[in-house]
Amino acid sequence: MMQKIRHTPVAPTRTQRLAPGGEIDAHRHDDHQIAYASRGTIAVTTDAGSWIAPATRALWIPAGTVHQHQAHGELDLHLVGLPTTDNPLSLDKPAVLAVSPLLRELIVAYTRAPSNDTPPHHNLRAVMLDQLALSPERPLHLAVPTDPLLRELHDILRTDPSDNRSLDDLGRQIGASARTLSRRLRDDLGLTYPQWRTQIRLHHALILLADHTPVTTVAHHCGWSSASTFINVFRRTFGHTPGTRLTT
Repeated sequence: MMQKIRHTPVAPTRTQRLAPGGEIDAHRHDDHQIAYASRGTIAVTTDAGSWIAPATRALWIPAGTVHQHQAHGELDLHLVGLPTTDNPLSLDKPAVLAVSPLLRELIVAYTRAPSNDTPPHHNLRAVMLDQLALSPERPLHLAVPTDPLLRELHDILRTDPSDNRSLDDLGRQIGASARTLSRRLRDDLGLTYPQWRTQIRLHHALILLADHTPVTTVAHHCGWSSASTFINVFRRTFGHTPGTRLTT
């Protein structure tokens, strides 16, 4: 549970640079907010779990959501505040959105330009909102399980994503059968064990890549049998290879 929550009524629109490991502490806004990292990887944590996004993704943070930001790698963070009347995708929960090359440039330009009440500024905002409305949601949410057994399993896998033991073996360690754990995963998170483990591994992989860890090392540390297997999974999920560097 996050403590010392700040209340900042207006969500800011700005560009901010954070050093690796830098944080913006727990807070909430009365506005919606978009968080986009044109360099590095941004993680947003709420009581419901964590969302993480490389440069091909943006994070949607609904009004009133208590959240904190953390930088992985050198971070160029672009924040867009939107009033509650502007919700192009009608999302009421945090989400990861795909960012097209056009949307990327619009967000970067909008957050770097001084806020002003001029027609060009309004036009830029309107096109950005139109592009946001076309952005598909991506399943990069790492939910925190509510079930005590799953929380125990979650801690094991987050501590060592390369742990390749079967669900039967892990279940013996925490005192539950694979069948019980599988059923609770479906009921709690709506995922199979392989799907959940892949999500955990991809989250960890994004953090390592943001720190410029070699792809082969990332694959090994995150439990993939080979770099090529990791690259294929990463490409299917993010639309580009893990070695791609997308910067401004």
